[in-house]
Amino acid sequence: VPPQGLIETIKEVLRHEVEQFKDPEFTEFANETIVALDKSLISQRSIPPIVDSLRNAYLRPHEGDLKQQIKTEYRDYLLNHDSSKTRQVDDTKIADLRFPTEWFPNTREMQRSIHLHVGPTNSGKTYQALKRLEQAESGIYAGPLRLLAHEVFTRLNNRGKACHLITGDERIAAEGDDVRMSSCTVEMVPVDSVVEVAVIDEIQMIGDKERGWAWTEAVLGLRAKELHLCGEERSVPLIRELAAAMGDELRIHCYERLSPLQPQSQSVGHIKRLKKGDCVVAFSEMAIHSLKAEIQRLLKKPVAVVYGNLPPEIRAQQAALFNDPNNEYDILVASDAVGMGLNLNIKRIVFSTTAKWNGNTHVPVPMNQIKQIAGRAGRFRTVAQAVENKTLAEGLDAAKAASITTSPTATPPKTLGLVTTLESKDLKYIHKSMNADPEPIMTAGVFPPVDVLLRFAAYFPPSTPFSYILLRLHRNSLVHHRFHLCALKDHVGIADIIESVENLSLGDRFTFCVAPASISDQRLVPVIKAYARCVGHHSGGALLDIKELDLELLNRQVNVGSRIYLENLESLHKALILYLWLSYRFAGVFTSQAMAFYVKNLVEDRIQSLLGQISAKDGTGDLKKKSQQAMLRKLIAEQPGVSTMIPDQEADPLSSKSQRTGHESHPFIRRQKSESERHFPVESPHIPPQHAYGAVLNDL
Repeated sequence: VPPQGLIETIKEVLRHEVEQFKDPEFTEFANETIVALDKSLISQRSIPPIVDSLRNAYLRPHEGDLKQQIKTEYRDYLLNHDSSKTRQVDDTKIADLRFPTEWFPNTREMQRSIHLHVGPTNSGKTYQALKRLEQAESGIYAGPLRLLAHEVFTRLNNRGKACHLITGDERIAAEGDDVRMSSCTVEMVPVDSVVEVAVIDEIQMIGDKERGWAWTEAVLGLRAKELHLCGEERSVPLIRELAAAMGDELRIHCYERLSPLQPQSQSVGHIKRLKKGDCVVAFSEMAIHSLKAEIQRLLKKPVAVVYGNLPPEIRAQQAALFNDPNNEYDILVASDAVGMGLNLNIKRIVFSTTAKWNGNTHVPVPMNQIKQIAGRAGRFRTVAQAVENKTLAEGLDAAKAASITTSPTATPPKTLGLVTTLESKDLKYIHKSMNADPEPIMTAGVFPPVDVLLRFAAYFPPSTPFSYILLRLHRNSLVHHRFHLCALKDHVGIADIIESVENLSLGDRFTFCVAPASISDQRLVPVIKAYARCVGHHSGGALLDIKELDLELLNRQVNVGSRIYLENLESLHKALILYLWLSYRFAGVFTSQAMAFYVKNLVEDRIQSLLGQISAKDGTGDLKKKSQQAMLRKLIAEQPGVSTMIPDQEADPLSSKSQRTGHESHPFIRRQKSESERHFPVESPHIPPQHAYGAVLNDL
């Protein structure tokens, strides 16, 4: 039963929105919801779904989650009370996703040979698959990260195999008329291409709740005579079932780790006891920056960092700093992003914690993830050997590609990998995880194809919000027990953001919904809507015409080591990646692709220089503030009869609109003019204020 204090707080938010919105239908919805909330305090047998969803939204860390959930529930309320054609659609016939093997009839006509390479980290499984790819006349590599795709692209071209690079935000065409190799991120695999050999890396990702569909489509659809899958042993039962269902021959190749891995019997105990080659793992950016600052303060040495929000190029540069034995970057602080995509000269993995935030509460890190991260310790051939006698710049590609350019039969001595924790209380869970047998992956991810979505949408009135169509299709899709429906993640939120944008087709809206944009970063919200307006108007997509892109950030004077400034740079980088991604799909609208690459490089250089300056005060201060807010929320939820609104966080001083000046005084624009000898008559970029909640609802 939800605590009374939490119920009263949600009711107060609803009443506040009634006053703000002043709409009869919303008032009716709010009154019915308040009745349901009151009933949940009386009856312990059944909690209405709307009460459960509002409670979960309130307990999530972001201030806007509850209002966003209210908006979602109101949208469903409106459409469920509509007696129009939406009630008559037979969802189950259109949304039948039970037989995805039939989505690729041309592939089913082939007799493929599937080679499944399984083993722990650092076992040589990827090397063997790539070795076969090199021998082929034509082929495709599909990896989970752009870094991995770039590694294979560089490797094949360096060995005389002309190869294209195809990722969501970058395409590089190899020279020559007869290029028959491609290196891709898995979402970009050209399944219609007929090749001799295809390699799909990290096949265990087929079970991922969000991205698994891409691996499923690659496995089911790639038209390759030989299909090589590389990953963890827990993927074997599922791949065996899929191969049988497709009628393909399956051969399983098992590998053992090439260097030993040993959990230590004692924790580190104190930061001062960290050693050269240690990688300290944390599961939040604030914890990473706080640990980095504390290590630098106590050990008087610079520290490299790797985490998910860093651009891939910066991650590679930070990895190269850590791998170089001739500098002072002896210690790395990293998130779980260290478990995939970079080859690092780590001697010991040190877990700072064994719990992570899942959006609602702290939960234990999954045991298979503990094992994957721990496996990064102790490379068979150290990356230092790969970059020996090279400059840092020359060694970067070698550092990233060390494991796939080194034969498992090479002679360097084996390196013992060690695993431990910072605090003794976490050590028992690490030992349990390392000794546990991983649970097999039982289902493969699927996602409704765009043609299914368009047929489904045709049954709804034109005024139906696209987010509702997505939710309705997702909720009513039929899926075979061997598969699972991948989560919508940001799809619904992006659909709501661009709902009011005119002249977008359903295909345009779907393209934006699957774009690489996370609306958890609120700085991206106005940028996404601005990009959508450009597509709707079919104009205004030149980089300097988009006012919501805060390009002035590159010239803004800030305090040295500001973590807020770093976060703004990371957001700008994401916005530029999204621009490049869209430029390949709406080439006639987003026309400044070359400039976007140039600005992206400027941002990456600024991030790299700033990483060494982040202060402990920035990280720990924000961490303390958020901890206090979380504690306040918990206390409110537990106190009966208490109704309190949590104040918004302090405004970001860097997100405010800076003083506008003439074009000629804009240093960034002057630099662009001098290099390209072009003129860009636009206003200085800025970020506009967020739309009011009532205005967004009114758009419905």
